[in-house]
Amino acid sequence: MSSAAARPCPIESVLHALHARFAPLRDGRVATYIPELARANPDCFGISLATADGHVYEVGDTRVPFTIQSISKPFVYGLALEDRSRDAVLRRIGVEPTGDAFNEISLEPGTGRPLNPMINAGAITASSLVAGHSLEDRWARILALLSLYAGRALELDETVYRSERDTGHRNRAISHMLRNFEIIERDPEPDLDLYFRQCSIAVTARDLSIIGATLAAGGTNPLTRERVLKSANVDEVLSVMTTCGMYDYAGEWVYRVGLPAKSGVAGGILAVLPGQLALGVFSPPLDARGNSVRGVAVCEALSEELGLHFLNPPRAAVSAVRSRATLQQLGSKRARPEAERAVFALHGGEGVVYQLQGDLSFAGMEAALRRIVREPPAVTRFVLDFNRVSDVDPPSTRLLIALYRGLVDRGCPMGFAGLARHPRLLRALDEARVRETAAPLATFDDLDAAVEWCEELILATHGHAPDADEELPLSKHELLRGVDAEQLDLLASLMERRSFAPRETVVRKGDPADELFLVVRGGLSVVDELADGRPRRLATLSPGVGFGEPSLIEGAVRTASVRADRASACWVLKRATFESLDGAYPTLKIRLLENLVRSATSTFSRLSVEAAAER
Repeated sequence: MSSAAARPCPIESVLHALHARFAPLRDGRVATYIPELARANPDCFGISLATADGHVYEVGDTRVPFTIQSISKPFVYGLALEDRSRDAVLRRIGVEPTGDAFNEISLEPGTGRPLNPMINAGAITASSLVAGHSLEDRWARILALLSLYAGRALELDETVYRSERDTGHRNRAISHMLRNFEIIERDPEPDLDLYFRQCSIAVTARDLSIIGATLAAGGTNPLTRERVLKSANVDEVLSVMTTCGMYDYAGEWVYRVGLPAKSGVAGGILAVLPGQLALGVFSPPLDARGNSVRGVAVCEALSEELGLHFLNPPRAAVSAVRSRATLQQLGSKRARPEAERAVFALHGGEGVVYQLQGDLSFAGMEAALRRIVREPPAVTRFVLDFNRVSDVDPPSTRLLIALYRGLVDRGCPMGFAGLARHPRLLRALDEARVRETAAPLATFDDLDAAVEWCEELILATHGHAPDADEELPLSKHELLRGVDAEQLDLLASLMERRSFAPRETVVRKGDPADELFLVVRGGLSVVDELADGRPRRLATLSPGVGFGEPSLIEGAVRTASVRADRASACWVLKRATFESLDGAYPTLKIRLLENLVRSATSTFSRLSVEAAAER
């Protein structure tokens, strides 16, 4: 893997799959009632998803310009609300859905008030309510507004504008009818021209997603951090998009997709999930209602696949990532010899541990996966801890499976802790593992075991995979560092070598503490008993480390039990023997004391780092 960018992104994988799925769709026809729109390439197809914190995913023709058309309506309506106040706007534009096509002359009987701002009559009225000293001043404000939403300077497509202006006879009739009812109280032609211009602003699918993400973020552009719409008016804009944005398809759209949305006859669709994300889709062929065929299909499929319907039960507003640590920061409870610790000091950054939390739905999972796929190229091993996760919904499960497949395919192992709490997720991951790879799924009950698994992978990669059945010579034991050959022979004659069978108790909690143990083969676990009687592992001891250092200094009793994980062997130095070294072998005793202090200091430092990483 040459770069972090090469790491697979599950969200992009979903978008690529949808693009491939719907690109062959040939239903619909490009709009022809505006002559310039008939020149659009029906094969253009782009999907862009922008999150409320400003990350953008793009697939296909997301940078191809097209005109915004009716997608401008909710944003100019929002500007009218800010210029005139809600009550003033409501006196001229209603908020009731019509069930009619976008260009129907749907006016309230008696008053002539347009029924909502999403139909052309309401949109022309909204344009007339934009404040300014002149037509050009008002146009400049609209263009600047939509540029703020998009986070870049947008421009007018002059060719489309002239085409609309010269052929917009129905809209011209609507504007004069509005003048007749005094909804527009002046010559309607300048207001109609303003409407033609706003519909002719050139945008891209990426622009649409960022414009929508500005609404999703409460009116603040997530890229530029500029306030574009007062938060008090965001709900009103999203409300009319929900009930009226898709015209005579609005009810079925809410039922099937469940996102406030707006379509345009140039082939764009913008959809918003408040607080989370926005979609921008571009594909010129339209259905009979004037909505992009591919755009509707993508939004419906994506909403179902990622669980985006805005009436889904809300999730707790908590970050999905509780903590992130490398193996240099968070080691396992296995006490390791100095040579192995040196490997982690150099290469521990190759493994990372993510502790997740809360209910995982799309927003939380997307943010977590984005962090994972952006890890530096040197990170090649991952551990995900689900012990603090309360629920994982089906869309998040699918995204996690896509991440797992992509990483394993690229030689980046991923281990999991706490999946027993989530049997549906465990089963789905295991099924994906069976389909994609013969490697067993690395799952562990607790995080420490998963971290130890990751450590072993790093040790193996860097040539430090110990043979559990091979006995470590006393000369290589870290507690005997600096002890010469003659002193080693002496110590061997003073110590006792003991062997232990798997699961045999080595020392028991409460026993007299009067012996130092030097592990030379196998592995031991330090365990304590929980209130319910279940054992809890406090540490694991590898060949080259020891336990019982305080026993040589102060005696007392064992504060925990130690048992053999597998066939193991230790050399044992009794306290009385250690004390007897004072007279005959003082140099040897001083050397042992130095090593004991060094070992205790190292253990304290490791525990401090782990405690800091856990907070």
